[in-house]
Amino acid sequence: MMQTEVLRDFDRLVQRAFNTQLSTEPVHPMPMEAWRDEDGFHAEFDLPGVDDGQIDMAVEKNILTIRAERAKPEGRQHITGSERLWGHFTRELVLGDSLDTESIQASYVDGVLRVDIALAESAKPRRIHVAAAKHAQDPKEITS
Repeated sequence: MMQTEVLRDFDRLVQRAFNTQLSTEPVHPMPMEAWRDEDGFHAEFDLPGVDDGQIDMAVEKNILTIRAERAKPEGRQHITGSERLWGHFTRELVLGDSLDTESIQASYVDGVLRVDIALAESAKPRRIHVAAAKHAQDPKEITS
């Protein structure tokens, strides 16, 4: 994930230098917490105030892309302070080969998008039966 952030920062620098940014609206990364356990990979993204219909997720090969949008408030006059982010939010995660991208599940509750991706069957640990030989000359059978 660190490489993706560095590349995103470099891409923004190039866009600014050559004035190639396609949209004038700001694009923000979304705050995230990610972890792994014996079941797979999990991540939660903070998207307070974003309507669930404005969240788009796609996976291509091993890259999970999440996009969301919060519209800029209209009709507010004489704003004395503004720290809330509006506009487009995006995040790309490079997923390892040990994850089953066919089993991605996502839920959105109280402004938090949760993504769960199970381990691929081939990545799960498995027991291997070892048959012991009765004599030194007997061949040993190993099966998995």
